[in-house]
Amino acid sequence: MAEGTFRSQRAPGVRADVDCNEQLSLSVKTCDEPLRERLVRLAREKPRYGYRRLQVLVEREGERVNHKRLYRVYREAGLCLKRKKRKHCVRSGLPRPQLTALNQEWAVDFAHDVIAAGGTVRVFSVVDAYTRECLALEVDTGFASRRVTRVLNEVIAQRGKPVAIRCDNVLTREGMLAEKRRSLSVPHGTLLMTRL
Repeated sequence: MAEGTFRSQRAPGVRADVDCNEQLSLSVKTCDEPLRERLVRLAREKPRYGYRRLQVLVEREGERVNHKRLYRVYREAGLCLKRKKRKHCVRSGLPRPQLTALNQEWAVDFAHDVIAAGGTVRVFSVVDAYTRECLALEVDTGFASRRVTRVLNEVIAQRGKPVAIRCDNVLTREGMLAEKRRSLSVPHGTLLMTRL
């Protein structure tokens, strides 16, 4: 083979006593400078754009760039966007008190399911939080507030008035808490707690 016909990347480095990796990295960095400048300019114009959207803008300007090369240059230029942390539901308020007796707290909740015929079934349940005893369990296709009131009044007539009733958003999301308290006829002096 003649000396001028070498096609290997290592051959020039071996001959000139220069590390071939150093020579390769220098040539790549010099080639990436115009792309880096273009990415920085576009990122200043569109600060919320990530590297994929910036690649579309670069290609609209007429330059076709490999996505891996563009991402490498994007990272080296320090343009990476910070990922938004997922917002978690922060529950505020006091810690739940330890229950020591019956009727200190009742938990009221709705559940629903779909039956084989295609209809929906809703279940209204009242549970004593201390004993875990189910005080009422009503099943129907829907519940009006009068029905919920009637069930609560029946349980109060049997067991006595609770100190607090704990419920989720279902009972309080449509209106003000005081208005719902009146429509549900929650006994005076009973604390109506909601879980958000």
